[in-house]
Amino acid sequence: MAEYRIEKDSLGEVRVPADAMYGAQTQRAIENFPVSGIHFSRAFIKSLGIIKGAAAYVNIELGLLDKENSLAIQNAADEVAEGRWDEHFPIDIFQTGSGTSTNMNANEVIANRAAQILGGKIGSMLVHPNDHVNMGQSSNDIIPSVIHISAYMQTKEILLPALIHLKTTLLQRSSELSEIIKTGRTHLMDAMPVSLGQEISGWAYQVEQGIERIESCLPRLAKLAIGGTAVGTGINTHPEFGRRMAARLAELTGFPFVETDNHFAAQAAMDTATELSGHLKTTASGLMKIANDLRLMNSGPLAGISEISLPPLQPGSSIMPGKINPVICEAVIMVCIQVIGNDVAVTIGNSRGEFELNVMLPLIAHNLLESITILGNASCLLADKTVAGFTVNKEKISGIVEFNPILVTALAPVIGYDKAAQIVKKAYAEGRKIKDVAAEMTGLTPEELNRLLNPKSMTGEE
Repeated sequence: MAEYRIEKDSLGEVRVPADAMYGAQTQRAIENFPVSGIHFSRAFIKSLGIIKGAAAYVNIELGLLDKENSLAIQNAADEVAEGRWDEHFPIDIFQTGSGTSTNMNANEVIANRAAQILGGKIGSMLVHPNDHVNMGQSSNDIIPSVIHISAYMQTKEILLPALIHLKTTLLQRSSELSEIIKTGRTHLMDAMPVSLGQEISGWAYQVEQGIERIESCLPRLAKLAIGGTAVGTGINTHPEFGRRMAARLAELTGFPFVETDNHFAAQAAMDTATELSGHLKTTASGLMKIANDLRLMNSGPLAGISEISLPPLQPGSSIMPGKINPVICEAVIMVCIQVIGNDVAVTIGNSRGEFELNVMLPLIAHNLLESITILGNASCLLADKTVAGFTVNKEKISGIVEFNPILVTALAPVIGYDKAAQIVKKAYAEGRKIKDVAAEMTGLTPEELNRLLNPKSMTGEE
């Protein structure tokens, strides 16, 4: 068998691997962009397959594509959506800014596979990648639409369920641990008591707010650029194409996709993708705080805070036997840093929408989808491998609370700020309980001191 076949495009002949499902334009892109080895994700290719199949369906409805070609294209596009031909999508993320190379990659793979379905050969042009598969479309409205579709689907199917699971797990632990009173900390220094349940409830609320923020932009994410073609005017497509495409995509996915209100904005800017990325960044910064709090509370076990013990998941050192590290917390923090970095790239990428087209679409697609996926996966890990299973070192926590001189804050309204400060200074210097020092330096009775210095009452839960 020949190692290569010869294909042609508008620039001339191109040698394409004989068994490749793609054609000349994909091969040129492979040769032009040997940059990172990073390719579009499964979610993006799935959405690209879905939209190409929908286009073939709509074009037969509109009387623009014959039934035989349409059905073959739909079947081939379904196979792309299902992942059968992923190895034939080899183009680097760092390519032409419109994503034209990847749009043509899909057109060529689907055209060749459709030709096979019809009994023809790869490279035969029995089904044409531009005239048939790309009918009524442009890379300039397809790629922005695929970004919205894939981001919407990943958010609904991966990220939001993971965040809801994390919130639920945190609320469960908050309820379980509501009776454990610990020393609060501000500026990393001892502060007034809180219950462990209260502390965890704060984490749960952060996650809940992240869910609300992300959900708030989904209606805008559901608006698709499809139908705008080259510059937003809809040149070379049927006036009904965009509306019918959105309806077909909604039918295929079960998600409420609609045609954009303004095609010029939808192709020139990726504001909604950037909005979503910003919400991911905010959520990531919250998860980083939660993971780091858990990591610090677990620190020790002798020289650290050691209020809790995280589940031991793996040996922590190649040289120190018995060492266990907070590996999930560290992994989650790295994910959060990556998401924050991705948001910077998406934000700058969105600003590169000169006139009628944003030309950083592959960059935006890659970073946004990566953030959605890794943030969802990290949320599940944090819930299942850290939050659900940590144990509380109750003796350590209660012992510290009793010796915390900051408890004197509860006496300040009774004895005055200056007197309270003198008591704290003496308690620190002598390493004594605040109650004992206060008994010597005030006229308060033991009953009054017990009532005023009850750590649980200071949390507002009694």
